Amino acid sequence: MAMRQTPLTCSGHTRPVVDLAFSGITPYGYFLISACKDGKPMLRQGDTGDWIGTFLGHKGAVWGATLNKDATKAATAAADFTAKVWDAVSGDELMTLAHKHIVKSVDFTQDSNYLLTGGQDKLLRIYDLNKSEAEPKEISGHTSGIKKALWCRDDTQILSADDKTVRLWDRASMTEVKSLNFSMSVSSMEYIPEGEILVITYGRSIAFHSAASLEPIKSFEAPAPINSASLHPEKEFLVAGGEDFKLYKYDYNSGEELESYKGHFGPIHCVRFSADGELYASGSEDGTLRLWQTVVGKTYGLWKCVLPEEEGGELAKPKISFPETTEEELEDLGSENSDSIYSSTPEVKA
Repeated sequence: MAMRQTPLTCSGHTRPVVDLAFSGITPYGYFLISACKDGKPMLRQGDTGDWIGTFLGHKGAVWGATLNKDATKAATAAADFTAKVWDAVSGDELMTLAHKHIVKSVDFTQDSNYLLTGGQDKLLRIYDLNKSEAEPKEISGHTSGIKKALWCRDDTQILSADDKTVRLWDRASMTEVKSLNFSMSVSSMEYIPEGEILVITYGRSIAFHSAASLEPIKSFEAPAPINSASLHPEKEFLVAGGEDFKLYKYDYNSGEELESYKGHFGPIHCVRFSADGELYASGSEDGTLRLWQTVVGKTYGLWKCVLPEEEGGELAKPKISFPETTEEELEDLGSENSDSIYSSTPEVKA
């Protein structure tokens, strides 16, 4: 009997969740940051979704959020014309980087010394985080607002996406190397360092390109418009989500649809695999994040597969049990309104 996917629901945000990012694996596990239109980005334990803290300081919707590799720093991009850098351990704001328009994207270099930003003013900016008073380096060339900007190829190049164009830039010369034009608006972009793969979504298409040359590798068509896609670290499969509230899982090699799940109550805006590939997270218009198992039924994080004895010849569905939580408490927890807003701390629910 097939096991049923049971996502963990992370409540706490009060508006649509529009971006999320995982850290690398650290001695303390890995972490997840979410950007939301409520202006309050949140940090969570990556494998459980447990709330750690909220970064307070923005005065507008937060459109982008990221963590550095070891999860010691966070960066956020917001509609208040600023990007902010935070101490991810203490939650303190380290610096505010003023812009001339809405900021949509932030990305750290691997050594965490530089921050790349992009937004509605069509400019890429590179900030030296060790020289807070220094003016950023600016790269111009986009003809519409920048949606995503990412370091690539060991921070020697930059990938950026505006409405219908993806551009590759050389960091040293600050010049464009190559560009890709699309017939429809680009909805998301993910860079996979291992193998130099670029994942781009537009319309119902999920396209894979070489990050080094921008040459196409392959593409898949989804049943509905897709807002975000993520490739598994082992490149075995990918997940995607969009306007029909569903998450789709595909075999990367064949393009075959393996599974589809509906759990959100609104369009899915962002989806990403964790660094270890054991789960993926999705953020939605419904204001929640959900964590999904890559291999359904595996004991991991808060998921515990309980294989009961056969009853009446039928195998019962696997259950999720929480550490030191009785089944009665679990039922009470699951019966609560998944859209409720936390009073003191957000919660994670099955």
